[in-house]
Amino acid sequence: MNTPPSLMTMLQELIAIPSISSTQDDIDLSNRPVIDKLEDWLSGLGFTTEVLDVTGHPGKANLIATLGSGDGGLVLSGHTDTVPFDAGRWNQDPFKLTERDHRLYGLGSCDMKGFFALAIEAARQFAEPSMRGKLRQPIIILATADEETSMSGARALATAGRLKARRAVIGEPTGMRPVYLHKGMMMERVRLTGRAGHSSNPALGNNAMEAMHQVIAELLKFRGELQLQHQNNAFDVAVPTLNLGCIHGGDNPNRICGRCELDFDLRPLPGMELKKLRQQIHDRLGPIAERCGVELKAEALFPGIPAFNNSRESELVKLAERLTGHDAESVAFGTEGPFLQQLGMDTIIMGPGSIDQAHQPDEYLALDQIKPTVAVLQQLIHDSCISPT
Repeated sequence: MNTPPSLMTMLQELIAIPSISSTQDDIDLSNRPVIDKLEDWLSGLGFTTEVLDVTGHPGKANLIATLGSGDGGLVLSGHTDTVPFDAGRWNQDPFKLTERDHRLYGLGSCDMKGFFALAIEAARQFAEPSMRGKLRQPIIILATADEETSMSGARALATAGRLKARRAVIGEPTGMRPVYLHKGMMMERVRLTGRAGHSSNPALGNNAMEAMHQVIAELLKFRGELQLQHQNNAFDVAVPTLNLGCIHGGDNPNRICGRCELDFDLRPLPGMELKKLRQQIHDRLGPIAERCGVELKAEALFPGIPAFNNSRESELVKLAERLTGHDAESVAFGTEGPFLQQLGMDTIIMGPGSIDQAHQPDEYLALDQIKPTVAVLQQLIHDSCISPT
């Protein structure tokens, strides 16, 4: 066991460990080296650590590190994976922390390995013997797997009910503005199979692309109905969205298209259930397949992320507003918030950096956000674990 090094060294060592998660097997990597590094540091501080392999996802694991005991407490949570990167578009090595222009560049610097270094730095003083005895409720640092793809890590925790606490802060990059609300996300595929044939005679086949034309029309009609039925002005885009993302079909102009696939994305508002939406899509598209004489298969490309909705009046939301001076707000991107909320925790999304830098070449964390972030996290720990109300 090793005690954590300096804040900057922690950042350097975390950035240096590749932990890309991807739906492409040839570039997807294990997150275990990051988990092992964090476990070593946190064990050295006196945290009790538990590494949990994610069933069905070899090489992927979560870490739960706890300082103190008892019910309640505060979870500081982040994901250990990063997105892939465009090597030719970076102006420096993405796996080497580079300081320039009052910024720290590196893959995962704001999304979101940087949060772990800041959370450990904030927790360090509470691990001192003189402070540890004052903990009335535990400090928990949670590190998850595969947030950027399947959210399998957080999903596994919610399914197993393994993590219990009173409050949770997920350190996604929000510029340290507390977020209490975000839309959900579904990525769906519709595959139609007709019958190929010579284009000179339509009777020789059954055109899947023509049937997909009707499927698209029905999905756009469904989108319009959803947007009339569901609105939430807390979002910049106040309605659920449905985006037709990509379509593939056929193989030659003089052949009747025998197969066509459409992938689309649906962003539901809080209160809209993913399972119900999928059933509605199936019920609406089924008759088209029957009418056109094609085989239809509708499937989810991943299980989906429920919308996240905490109360504007929750204790944690109000505390974060008071500590940061920012009103709680909504964001358009999805997080692990719904899964921690399922475990019964008062949850917010709040961390340093900007989502505008995430998933981009030359991702960075501004140096002037480091000290304020550590200070706010220390105040959250004190309020939640030293003097909980």
